[in-house]
Order: sequence, then structure tokens, then C-alpha cells
Amino acid sequence: MRDLSDARQGPRITASVPLRTLAPACRHILRGEAAVIADAAAALGLALPATCRASERDHRALLWLGPDEFLLITPLETLAAVAAALEQALNGAVHSCVDVSHRQVALELAGPSVATVLAAGCPLDLDLEAFPVGMCTRTLFGKAEIVLWRTAVGTFRLEVARSFAAYVSRLVAVAARD
Repeated sequence: MRDLSDARQGPRITASVPLRTLAPACRHILRGEAAVIADAAAALGLALPATCRASERDHRALLWLGPDEFLLITPLETLAAVAAALEQALNGAVHSCVDVSHRQVALELAGPSVATVLAAGCPLDLDLEAFPVGMCTRTLFGKAEIVLWRTAVGTFRLEVARSFAAYVSRLVAVAARD
């Protein structure tokens, strides 16, 4: 049997990645031309995010999901104000704004080994140079579709369908243990 302490095998990674469920939030999928989305973002005090990036301010975030698709995340207590601002900004513009708050939950993974743990189920290069702070994208984690957003050097936010939240949590736990 091989000696597992052999240094030629490379470093052993002991991952400790805290996973927590974030507070419930309002989520809207906004679709429309860039000018329409820019008007909506401005009404909420946000900048129009660049490709695969997020724009955030005052606990509000706008994530780029595609050329004409954005995920807006806002605190529950601001729903009425956000709805009024969006209604005024988008009045008469060709767009789609769908409330998807009920369909997903947010999980936060943090720690020095978080990219390594996520790599166990995610096909993306999560190195800081390839996936910098502020970057976001729709991807897979195991068999679950997620929206992955790097919010800090050692922190990721995962938007995941409620029905897959337990699966994703268990997969993170297995990856962190291994």
C-alpha cells in the first residue's frame, strides 16, 4: 500500500467551507433591450452590468444572465418601492418583468477553499483571475442549474431552485469533506 503522506502526491486539501442560506429576497427576471434595462437599473440606483457581471448597491443587485436577460435581487421589505420604480421606469417600454421570488433560494459559500469545493461539481474555471469578484453566470453544480456569483475573494452566492437546495447543500458538504 502506498504511503499517503508522500509529499510527491501534492498537497492534501482540507476544506472548511461554511454554507448558509441567505435571507429571503425578491427576485425578478428582467428582459428587454439594453436601453430599457438601463432605465430600470437607473430607477433602482444601479448601473447596467457588463457581460457576466453584477451591479450592486444598497442590498440591491442586477446580474447579467444573457444579452437581454437580467436577474434583479432586492430585499423583501423594498418590494413596494421596487415595484413602483420599475413600473414608472418601464411604462410603455417593450420588456418582460417576471417575479420569480418563489422559485429559488440563495446560498452563500465562504472560505479559503471555496473555489476548490465548488470545482467538485462546477465545470467552470473558478480561479480568481478567470472568475473575478463581481462575475456571475448561469451554470451547473452537479445536476442542478444555478446562478453563480462571486461576491468577494472567498465568497460565492448561489441562486438555486428550491427543489434542488437540499441536493446542492449535500453536494457541497461531500465536496468539502473530500
